[in-house]
Amino acid sequence: MNEAGSSAGPARGSLKVPLDRIVVLHDEIDLPFGEVQSRFGGGLAGHNGLRSLRDGLGGADFWRVRAGVGRPDSSDPEIVSRYVLSKFRESTEQVSELIERAADEAARLVEQIGAGGSDEVGGQEADK
Repeated sequence: MNEAGSSAGPARGSLKVPLDRIVVLHDEIDLPFGEVQSRFGGGLAGHNGLRSLRDGLGGADFWRVRAGVGRPDSSDPEIVSRYVLSKFRESTEQVSELIERAADEAARLVEQIGAGGSDEVGGQEADK
């Protein structure tokens, strides 16, 4: 994920996909484990993968499906980095459910974007 923009950017250019029709799934430490939200655009919150995607895609105005992984008790960048790169503490079943919910939300967005364009989906953050 940290270098996703280096492949997503050229793919977008080759396929001529408008930025507002891109859907990205990513981990989100600012959401409790298991929570899934979608939103259009927004900040990067120090997320290296989102930064790479912004740079590679040419902007940050793309759809995001945010899969909550929780936050460590520290804001120290090294501790946070180790946390997000480590194995989940939750059970395999809980992780599978999170992935399934995030994939379902991504599928819903793709369907709506394809059916009516991104203007029809709305730009509001939505709890799922």
